[in-house]
Amino acid sequence: MPHGPWRGATGPRPPWWPEGESWPPPPEAWRGARGRFLRRIGCLLGGIFLLVLATGAIAFKLFGGGFDNSSGPPWPVRVLFGLALLLIVATIVRRVIRRTAAPIGDVMEAADRVAAGDYSVRVDVRGSGEVRRLAESFNEMATRLQAHEEQRRHLLADVAHELRTPLAIVRGNLEAMLDGVYPRDDEHLLPLLDETAHMTRLLEDLRTLSLAEAGTLRLHREPTDLGALIADVVAAFAARAAAGGVELTVTAPVLPDIEVDPVRIREVLENLIANALRYTPAKGSIRIDAAPSPDGDGVTVTVADNGTGIASADLPHVFTRFAKSTDSGGSGLGLAIAKRLVEAHGGEIGAESRSGRGTTIRITLPRA
Repeated sequence: MPHGPWRGATGPRPPWWPEGESWPPPPEAWRGARGRFLRRIGCLLGGIFLLVLATGAIAFKLFGGGFDNSSGPPWPVRVLFGLALLLIVATIVRRVIRRTAAPIGDVMEAADRVAAGDYSVRVDVRGSGEVRRLAESFNEMATRLQAHEEQRRHLLADVAHELRTPLAIVRGNLEAMLDGVYPRDDEHLLPLLDETAHMTRLLEDLRTLSLAEAGTLRLHREPTDLGALIADVVAAFAARAAAGGVELTVTAPVLPDIEVDPVRIREVLENLIANALRYTPAKGSIRIDAAPSPDGDGVTVTVADNGTGIASADLPHVFTRFAKSTDSGGSGLGLAIAKRLVEAHGGEIGAESRSGRGTTIRITLPRA
């Protein structure tokens, strides 16, 4: 069995896999590329062998009788002709080997630079078809590594920023209590407890997001009545919606049971409804609709509000971690987590919005 990235490639498409490429990758494509490359190398070596053999035969023909052989052209002419022939053969062999080996050498040198931490390196795409494909794959790999490294740095900066404020509040209030500025009573201790709860939620969200992005999040799937789950989540938000003067309506006919992790899907629905409530003003409305997907192989859930909407420039980034508006009271992880959880179930999620006209989030979950 040939080794390759398709071995053990099961489950949903991982987040790092490029868009537009099938998952899992078909083994036939990799086997065919490797076979063509080996055949090309074999033909190259065979051609060089035949060329050297032909050159030796010609040289034997010219000098088989020694320099004093009176037949044929004089020996200086034969020597010059032989040297010219050797030079031509050496040039051809050098060009052929260089055409194949030089691009591979470029990839090897670039790989050493990537191993040393330089993810900006790229190689020129040249050579035969298989070698060009190798260079293109290397450049794609380096691009992904560079993007992941930038995301890691941004993540560390964002986490530090998100934790700095609550930690500063906790430290400032504790120092004030120790210095006698504030009394050590419930009125001043409860806000500190709230800040520690905020940090706990943030760290738990980061843990869930990192596990989902790495493809190691464990899902406890079971047959789930999605309509009943939606009703439970909406009931939990009913009091908050009523307090804000927002109307919550649900349309969920009898739906087929689907194999999902109900705890994780509840988390997705809670994130979507909480976001909708945050941006829907008083006397607004939020509709949650659930129906079998058009292909009949799953369920589609839509959460639509008539709130402030999302600016067109921000819409492509709504599922990016820590992406949030200036008036957001959240951590900017809710929609990113929702996207990863839906994808971990093999589903899809998308957003439609117009500034001032509301937002619609649509998720599709497969039955199994």
